[in-house]
Amino acid sequence: MKTADFDFDLPEDRIALRPAEPRDSARLLVVRPDGQQDRLIRDLPDFLQPGDALVFNDTRVIPARLSGVRERPNPGVGGQEGDTLTVEVEATLHHRDAPDVWSAFMKPGKRIKSGDRIRFGAVGEAAACDLGRLDATVQDKREDGLVGLRFDLSGPALDDAIRAVGVMPLPPYIAAKRAEDDRDRSDYQTVFAEHDGSVAAPTAGLHFTPALLDAIRARGVTTHAVTLHVGAGTFLPVKADDTADHKMHSEWGEVPEETADALNAVHAAGGRIVCVGTTSLRLLESATGDDGVIRPFHGDTAIFITPGYSFRAVDVLMTNFHLPRSTLFMLVSAFAGLEVMKAAYAHAIAEGYRFYSYGDGSLLLRSDAR
Repeated sequence: MKTADFDFDLPEDRIALRPAEPRDSARLLVVRPDGQQDRLIRDLPDFLQPGDALVFNDTRVIPARLSGVRERPNPGVGGQEGDTLTVEVEATLHHRDAPDVWSAFMKPGKRIKSGDRIRFGAVGEAAACDLGRLDATVQDKREDGLVGLRFDLSGPALDDAIRAVGVMPLPPYIAAKRAEDDRDRSDYQTVFAEHDGSVAAPTAGLHFTPALLDAIRARGVTTHAVTLHVGAGTFLPVKADDTADHKMHSEWGEVPEETADALNAVHAAGGRIVCVGTTSLRLLESATGDDGVIRPFHGDTAIFITPGYSFRAVDVLMTNFHLPRSTLFMLVSAFAGLEVMKAAYAHAIAEGYRFYSYGDGSLLLRSDAR
């Protein structure tokens, strides 16, 4: 399909810069093949059935945006021999490749070369004392725009250093309008967050509160966790004219054996699998065979879902509102139908719904679901 098929006009002021307070007071657009219904997130239990399973992503966002300087010896041209040439750089971590290695998107990427030394965090006197400093070497540059960074620290020590020098990686459409602040450290984290590793929040989960979860469980719905560490590739635009030419960046995920067994039992008993967010949906679909059986999963997935895809595991999807021409709008269009989603988004825009990470939610109910 053409990428232009997924375009629509989104007014700039529809992109939310802060979440609703309280979280479950955000709006919820219930989308069925025959129309839409305006509700609130706290009404979600009304649309769930006893025996359903709610699946959420328990990843935790790390402060994955690092600012620093590239240091390179001066070859003697334009300066005295022995000088160090420095350039300010920014890295957004994407995928952990080893205990001491992360792949990252870097700015300015064209000025980075293999072998360069990068000093993140403090500069000047503080850096000289190793306070608030994190050093890395550029291991390689890759065709997909990523850079391999081998850090001088490894394992938990590297995790601690990243937490000390990094900031929350707000999406570019928010970061362009305001700076990250202390509120984002909590606002950009779900109540499910348990396992460090994401550089972007599984944003549908941002709507949940302990009270809402209690109401869902009281309805006779079980809750289950999977882990998908969301990468920075989620922020990248689709540049290809044809969706078949777009390459997804891989992300690491895990579906535990006990979760797979529990979800298979839900389907066997006639219940529905309700995914909170596109991240948990993509992971479950990656873990499910053509026979519809969900299997334990541990590894990378680069699944790209567009219209024509046959869903094997997921029956209902709760998700936020996504940007035009994005892989996420392509996914929801595959799930509920392109024309259904275009009509739903036109309704949401006309009714003042708030879009993307800190925005409102939607609940997609398909006619062919269980």
